Amino acid sequence: MFEQQHHSEFRGSLGDWVLRAGIALAFVLFGVEKFPSSPGAEWVRFFAQVGFGQWFRYVTGVVEIAGGALLLVPAAADVGLVLLAVTMAGAIAIHVFVIRHPLNSIVPGALLCSLVALLLVRRDR
Repeated sequence: MFEQQHHSEFRGSLGDWVLRAGIALAFVLFGVEKFPSSPGAEWVRFFAQVGFGQWFRYVTGVVEIAGGALLLVPAAADVGLVLLAVTMAGAIAIHVFVIRHPLNSIVPGALLCSLVALLLVRRDR
């Protein structure tokens, strides 16, 4: 009984807001990092390795910024979490199957686990 009440209170709590705001800030920054397009930029080189074209870098940046922004809207936060979780799952797949450096998927994997954990806690009413 207490456990259920504790989880339902989390959804509207300061802790929930702080977690969402922190994740939102991180993903907005990750997204903004994708836009500089000088030839030596880290993300330009990475997306060249991916091979889908530089348009994919821009789409990824927009998705990360949009997902972060959705986290700041309480009614849309779960949608933002799902969007960002799918993005991180895609990043893992790219590191493992396209770039063939599976150890580079550790950070996106940790982010994916964090996003899914927060989503599950928020949905557990």
